[in-house]
Amino acid sequence: MNKLPNKKEETLGGYIVHGVPFPIETDAEGLAWLKRMTPIQIEQDYRITYLHSYAQDSPWFAGLTNKKLLANQDIESGYTYANPRGHDMYSGDETVWIDITEREAAIHAFTVCHFGSEEFLPETPFILALIEFEGVNTLLLTRILGLDPFAADLDWIGMEVSPKFLRNSKLKPTDVYFTPK
Repeated sequence: MNKLPNKKEETLGGYIVHGVPFPIETDAEGLAWLKRMTPIQIEQDYRITYLHSYAQDSPWFAGLTNKKLLANQDIESGYTYANPRGHDMYSGDETVWIDITEREAAIHAFTVCHFGSEEFLPETPFILALIEFEGVNTLLLTRILGLDPFAADLDWIGMEVSPKFLRNSKLKPTDVYFTPK
């Protein structure tokens, strides 16, 4: 017959705590010291699964996955947004999706980023640009590849560019980037 253990085996549980101070004397004076004690801090790894929805912008990301650059357009006024936008900012009317993949596109403005978030840090320096499209009223913020960030030149303004798409979509805005024509 198996004998049950007297206590549960102790494990580290993902973190280790060393030397938590405690007074030797546990009388009232010794325990009063606890009010002046520095707070105990524990550092441990934390992981969470996050469910994110692109909601009304989902068609834009589906387009990128299928090598299509979509825009939104107000039916009444024809005002066109390069970024996903479910409703017109002036009338509030619902917009429709249009394909702008093959439209003429040019660099409107750019900057060279020598620093970036953790995701972009390995790519620094990189070129971030605002792209203007024929017949589109707003600009698209995106990366430019194929130009030397160490040789930035104002002649790039107005340069014709074309969209390129990641072969394996990550369902992120970086699934599209632009290169010189």
